[in-house]
Amino acid sequence: MSDSKQERRRTMMLTMPIPSLVPRMAIPTIVSMLVTSFYNMADTFFVSKLGDAATGAVGVNMSLTSMISMIGMAIAVGANSYIARLLGANRDEQAQQTLSTSFFTAFGVGLLLTAAGLIFMDPLVRLLGAKDPAPFLGVDPEQYALYAALEGYAKDYASFMLFAAPIYASQFVMNQCLRAEGNAFFSMVGLVSGAVLNIALDPLLIHVCGLGVRGAAIATAISQLVSFSILLSTYLRGKSLLRISIRKVHFSREIVGEVTKMGSPGLFRNGLTTIATIITNNMASGFSVAALAAISVVNRIMMFITSAILGYGQGYQPVAGFNWGAKRYDRVLDAMHFMQWTGTVAISVLALAVGIFARPIIGVFSTNEETIRVGVFSLVLQCVALPIHAWCIVTNMTYAALGKAAGAAVLSLSRQGIFFIPVVALLPLIFGVYGLASAQAVADILSFALTLPLAVRVGRELKQRATEASQPVNSSLFFIERKGKKNGK
Repeated sequence: MSDSKQERRRTMMLTMPIPSLVPRMAIPTIVSMLVTSFYNMADTFFVSKLGDAATGAVGVNMSLTSMISMIGMAIAVGANSYIARLLGANRDEQAQQTLSTSFFTAFGVGLLLTAAGLIFMDPLVRLLGAKDPAPFLGVDPEQYALYAALEGYAKDYASFMLFAAPIYASQFVMNQCLRAEGNAFFSMVGLVSGAVLNIALDPLLIHVCGLGVRGAAIATAISQLVSFSILLSTYLRGKSLLRISIRKVHFSREIVGEVTKMGSPGLFRNGLTTIATIITNNMASGFSVAALAAISVVNRIMMFITSAILGYGQGYQPVAGFNWGAKRYDRVLDAMHFMQWTGTVAISVLALAVGIFARPIIGVFSTNEETIRVGVFSLVLQCVALPIHAWCIVTNMTYAALGKAAGAAVLSLSRQGIFFIPVVALLPLIFGVYGLASAQAVADILSFALTLPLAVRVGRELKQRATEASQPVNSSLFFIERKGKKNGK
């Protein structure tokens, strides 16, 4: 990439008004994440026509997908944070080495996951929540048939997801690093292309070709390969600021340390999310296959809603990291305030709409009254907690963008670890399946209580640094806009 184009990007990150820059960075990410989440829901929708056992099998494999993504995302988020700060500080060669090292590491770890998963397939799917049908043998033929179908469907889906693990894990690195350099458009193109293809292939392979759950898994694997190819071609064709090259792989103490330090909170968060999902699936399947199907559907819907604020936040994160590296603390503070208020308001409107129409939404995926009843209860409660969850996400991303590993780790651990795992273990014992359905909403409320003082703390630090650097500090959105225009002259 030419020096003039590189300088234009640097100028954009440091001078464009925050209310213009964050949406510009975020819109491609929001679109790509929404489309990606939509194709996950499309998987569930088309598979749901095969029955609750098939729907539950897709839900069980969400944990497997999380296992793969937590490796890729941990490396990717660590690389994103470090690369954004390196570019802001004009250390482009180190940024290049960080990208290449992270990419090949993620691919190699993905290969190890493929081998381990295929070797231990039976214990893997049972660990994830596909119950062994043997206890129902000779006791309840109907239950035996349901759980046997659930286990078979889970194996079909898992096998193809494991084959895609290396490209899935390394795809996260390319995606995040394109955003770190301010190149969110090509990131969006790669993810959206694969997602659209998946949506098109689902009905073809599942129903027309008669492949059932296996067809859904094949469609997902093909779409991941297409997204991977498009993202890789962006680097190979010189459309990015950085390059991927095996010759640039450099496991220096600084690169490994920074990527590990900033990727660890994400690894812990996603690891705990995976553990929490496994616990939830096992408890749900212990109640009934219908309860497992309900929780699986709600998780897909909430993933779609949450992806909007995550996409918004991932557009904000490189802006915060870049300006932090350039010591523009006033712009980091403005960006954080802008994100907190606009993100919370936007997600509140979306949560209200979904909560009002919860029953017809769940009804799209199932006609089983038990599935609908449990699903509606869980979905409404989670929508109530969504606005405060949005605030928590922004605070977490702020700590990660600024390289504050300890704070990012605490915030990452709080929702799915410190609070969710004890809550999901306790509430079902007291309230049965409805305790399970309410666990995530309760954990979100408790997590907010921990996040609020940390949000205040980082805001005060940014304000103090900006004041010491003689940078103007304004807290209202009106003045953010006005100051941004002045800076952007």
